Amino acid sequence: MKTAALLLSLLAIAGCSGKPPAPQSQPQPAAAVSTPLDPLLHDKQRAIDAQKATEQKADEQSKQIDAATQ
Repeated sequence: MKTAALLLSLLAIAGCSGKPPAPQSQPQPAAAVSTPLDPLLHDKQRAIDAQKATEQKADEQSKQIDAATQ
């Protein structure tokens, strides 16, 4: 019985020693992580782009009107 306990103790010690196992998965880059605000930021950028396009067309029309009246 003592030899069995000694053998089990040695196996447990041998199993616990050594280098740690390699990580299972690689961490992903921070840019790939999405946040709850991403859809809102996307909508905001779309609105900004639409505003710029509207202002650009308004400027073009204003120039055309000025050119026609002169």
